[in-house]
Amino acid sequence: MWRRNFSTSSGAGASAVHALKEKKWDALVIGGGHNGLTAAAYLARAGVSVAVLERRHLIGGAAVTEELIPGFKFSRCSYLQSLLRPSIVRELDLTRHGLKLLRRNPSSFTPCLDGRYLLLGSDKDLNYSEISKFSRRDAQAFPRYENQLEKFCELMDMLLDSSTPETMKGASSFSAQLKSNLHNSTFWARCLQQAISLGQKEMVDFMDLLLSPASKVLNNWFETDVLKATLATDAVIGTMGSVNTPGTGYVLLHHVMGETDGDRGVWSYVEGGMGSVSLAISKAAKEAGAHILTGAEVSSLMIDSGAVTGVTLEDGTKVHSSVVLSNATPYKTFVELVPEDVLPDDFLRAIKYSDYSSGTTKINLAVETLPQFRSCNLCHPGAGPQHMGTIHIGSESMEDINLACQDAVNGFPSQRPVIEMTIPTVLDKTISPAGMHVVNLFIQYTPYKPSEGSWEDTTYRESFAKRCFNLIDEYAPGFSSSIIGYDMLTPPDLEREIGLTGGNIFHGAMGLDSVFLMRPLKGWSNYKTPVQGLYCVGVGPTLEVE
Repeated sequence: MWRRNFSTSSGAGASAVHALKEKKWDALVIGGGHNGLTAAAYLARAGVSVAVLERRHLIGGAAVTEELIPGFKFSRCSYLQSLLRPSIVRELDLTRHGLKLLRRNPSSFTPCLDGRYLLLGSDKDLNYSEISKFSRRDAQAFPRYENQLEKFCELMDMLLDSSTPETMKGASSFSAQLKSNLHNSTFWARCLQQAISLGQKEMVDFMDLLLSPASKVLNNWFETDVLKATLATDAVIGTMGSVNTPGTGYVLLHHVMGETDGDRGVWSYVEGGMGSVSLAISKAAKEAGAHILTGAEVSSLMIDSGAVTGVTLEDGTKVHSSVVLSNATPYKTFVELVPEDVLPDDFLRAIKYSDYSSGTTKINLAVETLPQFRSCNLCHPGAGPQHMGTIHIGSESMEDINLACQDAVNGFPSQRPVIEMTIPTVLDKTISPAGMHVVNLFIQYTPYKPSEGSWEDTTYRESFAKRCFNLIDEYAPGFSSSIIGYDMLTPPDLEREIGLTGGNIFHGAMGLDSVFLMRPLKGWSNYKTPVQGLYCVGVGPTLEVE
């Protein structure tokens, strides 16, 4: 069976490096992930000379497409699109640059070992019919639940599309202070207006959602285990938290606040894989005049008298600019790239001790045939509705999720992992040979450092992969025998290959103590840093991800 061997990135060409050295750039961007590319595109559109420096041999960060098995193109990390802000799609004209979204309907399928299943999607009649198989009461409550979340998402839209009302630091002109105070006052006035329009009862419900465990929120709404478990997976995805962790209600909201083509909460595949998102943004950036280099790893920032003066590449090349935007994680930026004795001790300590834990492993597979689920005989010879959306394996109740999480808390990969399976090739015919398929498995929970064994041990890795495949076999007999090959990224792999500290897909935990004005740290939520001219533009401070 084919398995992924790690490779090193190719170096930047001599002519490209020479061009970097020969001028002082208005701005440099460290990392060619989609957030960094977006920043570069807007800067270039404003007439700024900007260069993007990407460590790997291809751009995209976690939003990449790689052909690791001949003929099969994997979205190695990020695998669905929804949280890319509509204003960015519109202003950068990403559709013209090749972005094509493929809507999934139904969007969710949960098979059960007792022979039943649950399909959910945008069709309200389908949802009512499917949930009624388990509980008529829940079928009636589900539209009210969705309507409430949609109201709360409208409130969150303002927060996502506005810069944070951060207090200015250091000396600044009277006009700058006045502008900042006016922005902050306007922001809070809009928040108050939104709160008044919601009304006190809805605001109390909103606060309850933000502060509560997802289990409490869902238990208050529903009685059906499989429905609650299906919804609860959104509350814990990418985290080390369980459904009983306070604040996971917020993560539940975060994963329904996106949209596709104006439709709220709709997650889509991207034709050509998630790398097509990054490619479209890079085309917009290049069209505006941005320069993008791959194989250009930054080893350190150059800082003089508290202000950034450029970067030093791994090969010793020095690139000069008085403005540097880091698309790397906060830990990578401040602990590994900023020289010692530059940052305030309290700031650096807070960065070091932020939560970067992750329970995520991603397995991308090439398979010969679609999985055939024991519980679902819908008379579709090819791809049926059960294959369209996210397929929830191993989480038929919230207790299943909690037990899987507890295994990882104790230092062991979950005995029965929580698996979200997607099969983009049912809609995207450009990423696999005819008749064959790409399968993505987003798996929880896997500790970064297991108590026994190591992810560096091939036997240990393969044992866990086989555990996941065997679990899928319980629901779809014969799945394992259809596998041609696979690529596996554990938390340490995600850190090493993609640059995600701790393997955390959000550049840091999404607890209520690390969002909005506290992200990445309290007092530094507006992209600025203690180093003059250095800005953070990754998901660490922004949380704007796919």
